[in-house]
Amino acid sequence: MNILSWFGWRVEHSVPNREKCVICVAPHTSNTDLWVGLLAFATLKRGKPHFLMKKEWFRFPLGWFFRLLGGFPVDRSQHTSITDQMAQHIKTTDHFILAVTPEGTRKPNADWKKGFYFIALKAEVPIQLAYIDYKEKRVGIGKEIMPSGDVEADIKKIKEYYKGFTGKHPENFVV
Repeated sequence: MNILSWFGWRVEHSVPNREKCVICVAPHTSNTDLWVGLLAFATLKRGKPHFLMKKEWFRFPLGWFFRLLGGFPVDRSQHTSITDQMAQHIKTTDHFILAVTPEGTRKPNADWKKGFYFIALKAEVPIQLAYIDYKEKRVGIGKEIMPSGDVEADIKKIKEYYKGFTGKHPENFVV
């Protein structure tokens, strides 16, 4: 039994466990998503996930805590290549799982950021599609794709997959 099941949630998993991958997580409409996702990942016993988060969350006193959880601060005002840095990190480690929310915000955004895709493409690792469905109270990882290099076609398939899921604030999720 896991903590999420105490609250009526199901944790689902139908993809291979990988030592290295990028996990695309959607819908992302609430700060609660981080906690639901981390609890689900712990239930799956796949090791420690890492995640990208805006640098403002890494100020004292929370910075040490988010780093401990696996967070990497992202400075959106800088135009450094976080995709190259993360891809290189994945390539040079034995075990690295990176979870990314492609919407890049908790507000409605149909123009998803593609950094998660390019990280996986450059690192030559699969993308696993994780979901948090508040309507059905289920969270999991349900599909895996290997980036083909045809960004638009792959992103279209990814967005299509997420059409059936409901965020905590459904009005903030658009594909």
